Amino acid sequence: MRKAKPKKRVILPDPKFNDQKVSKFVNHLMYDGKKNTSYEIFYDALDIVGGKVKDEEKSALEVWKQALDNITPQVEVKSRRIGGATFQVPTEIRPDRKESVSMKNMILFARKRGGKSMAEKLAAEIVDAFNNQGGAYKRKEDMHRMAEANRAFAHFRF
Repeated sequence: MRKAKPKKRVILPDPKFNDQKVSKFVNHLMYDGKKNTSYEIFYDALDIVGGKVKDEEKSALEVWKQALDNITPQVEVKSRRIGGATFQVPTEIRPDRKESVSMKNMILFARKRGGKSMAEKLAAEIVDAFNNQGGAYKRKEDMHRMAEANRAFAHFRF
């Protein structure tokens, strides 16, 4: 390649939990540079999750991390044009992209939920993902199903 790879930016940990993953999630959640608003939404959602999942011995942050793990896809399909045909080629996802995709899916499906405040919608999506259900979990299952169906074209990846 002609140009040097751009340097990875260091993401500072969040103020409350001192966790980089939380900061990344809040950055995905943010609209128009309003990071304080996103932090408020996220922390309120965790408070709601803490109230909903009382019987567990896990904290709300641990529930959120487990929910993210539950909706993290392992493989995805990419379109590759070979000859005149376009094939859906299953490929493994690199770790930083896995994290990013799962966060984006959780936020997307939380936004699609009806009514209520964003904090409540996000909390509901986190609880659903923790219990292996909801839109984001279904998206992960669909990605895996697509990859499984197109496993015959796996030799086209490079």
